[in-house]
Amino acid sequence: MAIKNALLVDDSKVARFALSKLLEGRDMEVNMAGSAEEALDFLNSNHRPDVIFMDHLMPGMNGVEATKAIKGNPETAAIPIIMCTSKKSPSFMEEARNFGVYNILTKPPHTEGLSLVLEQLASDVTEGNLPEPPEQEPGARPVEEESLDIPTDASLEMSPKADDGSQAGDGGGSPQVVPLTSDLIEQIARSAVKTHINNRLHELLSSLFDEQFDHLKRALDESGKKQEAVVDERLNAVTEMIEERTRNLRDDVAAEVNLNLGRELADLRKDLSRNTGFTSEHMAELKDHITSVQTIDTEFWQTLQSEAIQQAHEISRETAEDIAQRTIDLFVAQQRSATSRIYTMGLAASLGIFAVGIAWLSGLFG
Repeated sequence: MAIKNALLVDDSKVARFALSKLLEGRDMEVNMAGSAEEALDFLNSNHRPDVIFMDHLMPGMNGVEATKAIKGNPETAAIPIIMCTSKKSPSFMEEARNFGVYNILTKPPHTEGLSLVLEQLASDVTEGNLPEPPEQEPGARPVEEESLDIPTDASLEMSPKADDGSQAGDGGGSPQVVPLTSDLIEQIARSAVKTHINNRLHELLSSLFDEQFDHLKRALDESGKKQEAVVDERLNAVTEMIEERTRNLRDDVAAEVNLNLGRELADLRKDLSRNTGFTSEHMAELKDHITSVQTIDTEFWQTLQSEAIQQAHEISRETAEDIAQRTIDLFVAQQRSATSRIYTMGLAASLGIFAVGIAWLSGLFG
């Protein structure tokens, strides 16, 4: 199973920025929290990340306490936690695993170490080899506290010395009383001062790193803006130079084209002036051509008219012969069947109409 998203918990902007860039380079989605309290709120209101990178020393709730809170919640106990710290002794790693840390990542992180940790985590998640969340024991000591040589059931008292030199309150049934000696006071004071100095030093270094990071970021932003302004200025200058040269080139080309067109038009005008107009010879040739066309047309129409008249005569003769033959046949048929006077008058009328038609056709085409 690939590790796709992570939650970074660190009060230092520089540390968060550096580790987030390494994780984003591995195509991981990164969410960040500036404190342990913010990380717990994120886990309660958002999706569970595949892994949590927890800073060791932070103001307020430190990394150890945050890890115990996460592992003590059944809904978040299964999330592997990688603690980012400068401590990497075998004893510290063993104690860290006892309260739920999966692995240790040395600060500042490097690409090689981060890759090894994430590859091992992905392998353990795939094979199901993640360690079970530890059982939280009430009264367990944080691993970063300096242990004092005091019994767990002891109480501190200012015990006056007895006359015989023995310590007061040494009864068998009472709790063990540790005398508040100067060595013990010095040990307690040294532990408290060391813890205070470490916390204060961590706060000062984090503040210093954050200030340097903000200053560097502002410087980079200003440098980027100046570079963008310079690049824009140069691009504008180059654009103006290209436009100017293009404009000049366009004017030169247009002038050359206009010159060539003018020359070609002048030559064409000269050719037209030499070849335009009709001479007398051209007029005579055109007249002869028209006359010959008219002669051909007249002859054609005369021939066509004579052929039409001849065809009309032939059609009239054939029509008349056909009508006469039909009339004779009709007359013969009527005579054979005892024709009456009406048929004779019809024959006379038909012959008269035929004669009139012949006369009319002859006058039309004559």
